[in-house]
Amino acid sequence: MTTSAARTELTADELAYLREPHLGRLATVDAHGRPQANPVGYHLREDGTVDIAGFAMGTTKKWRNIAANPHVSLVVDDMARLGDARTARGVEIRGTAEQVVGPHGYGAHLSEELIRIRPYKIISWNLSR
Repeated sequence: MTTSAARTELTADELAYLREPHLGRLATVDAHGRPQANPVGYHLREDGTVDIAGFAMGTTKKWRNIAANPHVSLVVDDMARLGDARTARGVEIRGTAEQVVGPHGYGAHLSEELIRIRPYKIISWNLSR
């Protein structure tokens, strides 16, 4: 089932899926209005926000893009059965990103800068399969 009503809280199915080890793709908008998507790891927070940390986050294009335009989309998806598109499932989190700098506890190997997404729309598909 696809869920697309404008909601800002993750369902139990979405939380369970996002807690599995998946890679996400963060889409930002560059200074020319063009989209840029990057593979990212992510961390779910208890308050419903999503953190994205990195090795040198403050030097990245996505960091600069968010400074100019905070609207982002994070897509996490997979195929339950590899090669069978009918089993595609995932979650898209559209939100407003903020730049956070300071100790975060995600690992000393990561820089202190991170991106925090506050969802304004969550869409998911085929999570109950």
